[in-house]
Amino acid sequence: MASETYQPKNVCVIGAGPSGLVAARELRKEGHRVVVLEQNHEVGGQWLYDPNVEGEDPLGRSPTLKVHSSLYSSLRIISPRESMGFTDFPFAVKKGRDMRRFPGHTELLLYLKDFCDWFGLRELIRFNTRVSYVGMLDGYHVVGCKDLKWVVRSMEKKAEIFVEEVFDAVVVASGHYSNPRLPSIKGMDAWKRKQMHSHIYRVPEPFRDEARQYIVVVVVANSLSGQDISIDLVAVAKAIYLSARSLDISKGLSKVISKHENLHLRPQIESLQEDGKVLFVDGSWITADTIIYCTGYSYTFSFLDTKGIVTVDDNRVGPLYEHTFPPSLAPSLSFVGIPKKVIGFLFFESQAKWIAQLLSGKTTLPSRDDMMQSIKEFYHSREVAGIPKHDTHGIGDFEYCDRYGDHSGFPHLEEWRKELCYSAHIHADADLTFRDSCDDHELLQKAFQSPYFAQFRPQDLDFL
Repeated sequence: MASETYQPKNVCVIGAGPSGLVAARELRKEGHRVVVLEQNHEVGGQWLYDPNVEGEDPLGRSPTLKVHSSLYSSLRIISPRESMGFTDFPFAVKKGRDMRRFPGHTELLLYLKDFCDWFGLRELIRFNTRVSYVGMLDGYHVVGCKDLKWVVRSMEKKAEIFVEEVFDAVVVASGHYSNPRLPSIKGMDAWKRKQMHSHIYRVPEPFRDEARQYIVVVVVANSLSGQDISIDLVAVAKAIYLSARSLDISKGLSKVISKHENLHLRPQIESLQEDGKVLFVDGSWITADTIIYCTGYSYTFSFLDTKGIVTVDDNRVGPLYEHTFPPSLAPSLSFVGIPKKVIGFLFFESQAKWIAQLLSGKTTLPSRDDMMQSIKEFYHSREVAGIPKHDTHGIGDFEYCDRYGDHSGFPHLEEWRKELCYSAHIHADADLTFRDSCDDHELLQKAFQSPYFAQFRPQDLDFL
């Protein structure tokens, strides 16, 4: 029950991906009235695979992207399914579906649909609705205003019906894996052959050359997507050159390169030339037909007008207290899903629970000055540690996740969950086929003896 001194809030959640769905669930549990605005026809956000990228800007430089999802067909999750589910809705195996411990993206989408339907969230969602503007209501833009309200303008895409509404609070859960982040390479704008960002890569077939005589592809960055896409292409392209900042690569990637004579490792690109040459910093060069940039994504909130209070500076969204609240606009404006390198679904759930409790008055935030001081100290600690600004939101720290959960009484991560994730990381470094060969049976036994898995039915454990 919410505090008697607080009335339920009218809250707009932007996005029906994992973070938006769990935010809607937690807000409704606290008694708030919730509307979720989702630009696509179904839930899932980034996990709603869209094979049709025809007409999309290859480099993603257009201010309006046609395609939200950046999934490629062969993508599989990188964490074991046992570690991923929400606290009260395990990512269970279902017969007739993808029963692997590291399933493909379709299985995770089905899990999110199951979550949505189990908790009756679909009735809260307006599908095919694109948000065009979120801003403070006139007269309410004084910093620290207690009764701050938000104007949200949206359009139902098929009917082209424009709607303007006022909400007490807005939760931004629009994701951050859609807007391509590109490198700055000399000659990039003059290079006349095909360049694309991995955002629109789906399948290897367009790169197939039956004679394997001329299709040469350079894949920039040896991130997980860069490795996956390179492996995708080895069966269809004449040659793939994986360009990486460091040639000190994992044992797993080294194994793969040694097995494929048409897959090569190269250092960073020094420049591109109009005739198709790609020059690398070590002086070597090749002539390529296509360059695929697997260089990550930028945080972008084109719809959000905070009068300059919240900005994105070199991929740092800020100032945000605990990656969630802009101090002078909190708690009426919040963000779910900004952090990276966390056990995503559980972290999103802890964020959502904290937001919902703050809006209902169950808990309070520190003063605005104290929040700003905390942010400054956090930024300083990252700088001292040598972490670049663009990785501000890359957490990679289980202890931080536990401390974060303390804000709302969210349970600490179980040791077995941490151990399973760490084990998968170790296996991935050693062998890129780890998803099918991960040997952590003892950890699984420990996991299935935990209270968390008491929520499974016996038949859901068949995959053991």
